[in-house]
Amino acid sequence: MNFRNIEFEMAAGTAGQLPKAVLPEIAFSGRSNVGKSSLLNRLVNRKSLARTSATPGKTATINFYRLAECRFVDLPGYGYAKVSKSEKMRWAELVNGYFAQERPLSLVLQLVDMRHKPTADDMQMIDFLQSGGYPFAIVCTKSDKLNKSETAEQMELFTELFSGRDIAFYAFSAVKGYGLDEIKALIEGALNG
Repeated sequence: MNFRNIEFEMAAGTAGQLPKAVLPEIAFSGRSNVGKSSLLNRLVNRKSLARTSATPGKTATINFYRLAECRFVDLPGYGYAKVSKSEKMRWAELVNGYFAQERPLSLVLQLVDMRHKPTADDMQMIDFLQSGGYPFAIVCTKSDKLNKSETAEQMELFTELFSGRDIAFYAFSAVKGYGLDEIKALIEGALNG
C-alpha cells in the first residue's frame, strides 16, 4: 500500500455533509491535542497534510483523506474544556452521525497520550467502540517524551487496563517514528482482512 499517494478530499461540519461511503475507512479518534494530525502526517510522510495546532480543539470537522485503497477519516478531538457547550454538542452530533451511518469502517485508531492514564472521555470512547463491535486498536502517542523506566511503567498500566478486555495497543512517537511500521501493518491488515 502506498501511504504517500494521498490527498485531502473534504471536510464535513455536519452529519448531512458526510460523503458517500465508497471506500473502506480508517478512522482516527482521540481527545484534542493527542496527536491525530501528527500520526496522519507521519503515516503519509508529509509535514502538513493534516494541520497540527498548538491550540487544542482546532479540528471542528471530520476531515477525509483519500488513498487508492481507502479513506483516512480524522474525527474531531473531544474533551477540550475551552470550547462552548453548543460547539461540544455539534461535535458530538457530528461524530455520532458518522458512526450511526454504518460506514465501511475497517479500523478505528483510538489515540491516547502515553504519558497519562486514559481520561474518562478516552475510556468512554473505548467502551463505545468495544460495545459497538467496531474494529479498533489503541495508539499510545507521545512515547518519546518518556524515559525507559517511565515507558515500562506506562506499558504496564496499559497492559493492566486493556489485557483483560483483549484490546491491542501500540506505543507511538510522531517525532522519532517509533511504532510507525506496526501501525502501517495494522492498517494494511485491517484493509486486507
